[in-house]
Amino acid sequence: MTIDRIVLAFAGFVVLVSVALAHFHHPAWTWLTVFVGANLLQSAFTGFCPLALVLKAFGRKPGAAFD
Repeated sequence: MTIDRIVLAFAGFVVLVSVALAHFHHPAWTWLTVFVGANLLQSAFTGFCPLALVLKAFGRKPGAAFD
């Protein structure tokens, strides 16, 4: 699995968890969804993603977006 796919899967997982937490626990968890969305948007334009840097340091294979 490439870094690109891991980043997308992790972002999707965090969004789903934060929506569930906002629904069942407290609405303030919606801010986590906002943070993930903003990070995805800025990484689309800049190519910078903190998770991609961590995964690269662990030796994961880069994809087209984060090489």
